[in-house]
Amino acid sequence: MGIVFFFLMVIFTRVDRRPYQQMDYYQSTMSHLDSMNWKHGQSTYWKAGWAKVNATPKDPVNLAGYNPRGKYEFVQDSSFLRAILLSNGDINVAFVNFELMIIHPYLEKRIQKRIHDEGLKIDMLYFTATHTHSGMGGYMPGLIGKFAFGGYDEELMSLLEKKSIQVLKTAYSNLDTAKIVFQKAYTKDLVANRLIENDPIDPFVRQLTFINTKGQKATLLSYSAHSTILNRKFMGLSGDYPHYLCQKLEEEYDLAMFMAGTVGSHKPVIKGKEIEDVIHYSEEVFASINKNLIDSDTLENKGSISYYTMPLHLRKAHFRIGKNIRIRPWLFKLLVGDSNAHFDMVLIGNTLLISSSGEISGVFMEKWEKYARDNGLHLLVSCFNGGYIGYITPDQYYDEKLYEVRDMNWYGPYNGAYFDEIIMKIIEKASRN
Repeated sequence: MGIVFFFLMVIFTRVDRRPYQQMDYYQSTMSHLDSMNWKHGQSTYWKAGWAKVNATPKDPVNLAGYNPRGKYEFVQDSSFLRAILLSNGDINVAFVNFELMIIHPYLEKRIQKRIHDEGLKIDMLYFTATHTHSGMGGYMPGLIGKFAFGGYDEELMSLLEKKSIQVLKTAYSNLDTAKIVFQKAYTKDLVANRLIENDPIDPFVRQLTFINTKGQKATLLSYSAHSTILNRKFMGLSGDYPHYLCQKLEEEYDLAMFMAGTVGSHKPVIKGKEIEDVIHYSEEVFASINKNLIDSDTLENKGSISYYTMPLHLRKAHFRIGKNIRIRPWLFKLLVGDSNAHFDMVLIGNTLLISSSGEISGVFMEKWEKYARDNGLHLLVSCFNGGYIGYITPDQYYDEKLYEVRDMNWYGPYNGAYFDEIIMKIIEKASRN
């Protein structure tokens, strides 16, 4: 009995419910916020260049998402890697996008190192993912990576490194003077709250469009519906609806980049789980972008680019097996590995982009966007920036027996209020930059 008790004490501990404002991690993050020193460059112009490359492996690799499914059996959709490079002659920011479920910290570090070794002059790498649950795995070492994310495949990692360099160099070679337009469109009845049915939703597509002197256009857009239309038994490689939405947009644009927005707790409203339903849904979102435009603004303050990467400090891991019981943080770290928690921020003229390591619920977006607008800013929020810390959801649901708050809220409680406070302060700081 003593051995069993000792074993249980080594493996499990109680949930720490101390208010987050009393914790050292909170003070550390607030200190970073108070001393934010944005890297800023100002000129009289913006230049933009873009490119995409096919990053589909020659041989099948494991799928990522849901549960271990093994290698894909056929290629429904090729997997593309996209980049948009923005420059003002002083600062170069690269938006890099993968048709993957997440950007794992190990993948992010490998690509950062490869870019450094190649000597590419890029000041900020702003990673994004489409969050498809039918995309490639193989870029996540560790036990959890092996169980849920397709394990680790060195050949695939080398391919993604190589393709990242290729797409960035091509985007660099295509740099041309450009103007930038912000747009926002309403998608009626296409997204719902999957956590609490009557809770708020974020039903908007937000876009930045880059138009060069030749009239060529690239757009990056964020949207909050999870890329989870395809059945979990589907064994093809697919980018889910973002792939087909970009394909449709690229009939009008030279390049379209889909960034998963505040997808936590948000689901697509669909009728089925087959490829036909995926295509139909993408067409509905596309139609909404063209028909339900509610805001359009050509960015002023030409040539202004600022950026900042801020480390995010968290309480120790809270992977719960009950309301008040969690596995100990050392075991969680052994299973999951490095979380690389941080925020990436880019301010382009009067438009602020924030990328999070947490899978943020769209419930918060209305408040943040109103505050940004009141401070003279447009706001785009995305997730999957090369770190991953689980879901960020409203705190009132922390003790509900729901997947997103029980299984995937890894560093709670109170992360809803914590993130709300952080992002409100980021917006305030950006408006004064």
